[in-house]
Amino acid sequence: MVYGVIMNFRAAAKARGSWKAVLQHLYTNGDYPLKMGNHVGSDSFGNKYFENLVDYPFGQHRWVEYADIHNLDSSQIDPEWHGWMVSMNDVPPTTQDEWFEKKKKDITILSQSDAIYDHGVGYQNPISNFNGMHNLSQVRQRGFNIGNTVTKLAAGSNGAYYTQPGNPYNPNHRKPKEMLGDLDEGNESVPEGEHRRYKSLKWKDRLTSADEKAAAALKEHAAQEATNNDMMSEMFGGGGSGRGGTRI
Repeated sequence: MVYGVIMNFRAAAKARGSWKAVLQHLYTNGDYPLKMGNHVGSDSFGNKYFENLVDYPFGQHRWVEYADIHNLDSSQIDPEWHGWMVSMNDVPPTTQDEWFEKKKKDITILSQSDAIYDHGVGYQNPISNFNGMHNLSQVRQRGFNIGNTVTKLAAGSNGAYYTQPGNPYNPNHRKPKEMLGDLDEGNESVPEGEHRRYKSLKWKDRLTSADEKAAAALKEHAAQEATNNDMMSEMFGGGGSGRGGTRI
């Protein structure tokens, strides 16, 4: 077993040219035994594409090694390479033009055409990317208010990811924070930045200490007693003139 591991690492180092490339492959793909195959080509961002039809089953015979080894994302694969990666076609983009020229010889012209293209593929937009990403929906916040280190998106800024109305990430859904009150209002001993502001009665209850709650309860009880005494005075305490008031 140990001998097999050593031989696999030796073969991988020979195929990749250095031990650094082997360690990088372990860091990114993490496959063991170490995958080795033919380097088919590279895209504009520097991603390398490999193929091995002998040692691996269908579905595992093609793979990509990303140029940005610290920020791997499948949207960094060129659209033209994506079709080859998922076996939609067997012609890599590096030989696509040659394949077109070869197949055009098999086309039988049945009628005259004024089309500017002599094959069925038609116009192709030039490939472009943003930080290696072709799918701009990946240009978004990776979490609430933390930004995106891959696309250098600042925290709190809007990305290219579409959000439905009502989604918490939709800017139109966000409401400004409005406070109902401040428990430390008028208390000059508490710095302004440490004031206990609340936006709901539940927040107020959570921010109020046990001593403050007890003091508020006593104050409310005293106010209720005063109200009751005033009512009793109005009902029974005002006699004297007229048809006879009852003095207690």
